[in-house]
Amino acid sequence: MAHWEHRNEPRWKSFKFNQPYAKGLARLREDVLAKTDFDPATLWQWGTMQAMALIEVLGRCEAELGEAGQRLVYESLRKVGQDIGRQILDGASWPDDLTEAEFVSFYATVINRIAYASLEEPKIDADDRVSFDIVWCPHQDHYGAFDCRVQRYFVQGMIEAAREVGGGFGFEVRFDTTIPSGAPTCHFSLWKPEGAKAAKWAADTALIDQKALARAKRSRGAP
Repeated sequence: MAHWEHRNEPRWKSFKFNQPYAKGLARLREDVLAKTDFDPATLWQWGTMQAMALIEVLGRCEAELGEAGQRLVYESLRKVGQDIGRQILDGASWPDDLTEAEFVSFYATVINRIAYASLEEPKIDADDRVSFDIVWCPHQDHYGAFDCRVQRYFVQGMIEAAREVGGGFGFEVRFDTTIPSGAPTCHFSLWKPEGAKAAKWAADTALIDQKALARAKRSRGAP
């Protein structure tokens, strides 16, 4: 059984989703992994190169173009995240009485274990709260602590896809700890917000973006 196939909740089996990038995945499984001596671990090396290139592009755009450069990268990653979410959910099915907490937790598992190729320990804490720990992330040995902010841009698009295609995503998301910052896991909390707390995700993203622009300005010696 693949690592992404199992969760303890019985209703997980009734959450039917799509594999993103299905055409290329089928070719990899059927024509490459099944018929050649290709080492799949090299996909991690290739993916790490892409990830580090993205960090470099974001930093250079912020340093040379400022807020406009940051916005350009943000919108690009948000669009890709939204596309991933649409691929996962478009035409997918789940029970009509699936709770919102179950939907959010199950959707997060698909993203974590497949789109992010990570090992995850999820938990449905209450009807209005879920959480998960990333116990291994492909980026953890090479990302700096500040680099994880690019995941916020992908996640924004994934949330938008859930609202658009999946019928709703009324939960807020918080990065509590990250492995690159020295924590044993990347811990995330998702909860049903009330009042002003509903703006926390956007406010946190804006604060991180401002810090990034200030760092970029200092790096190029601007006054």
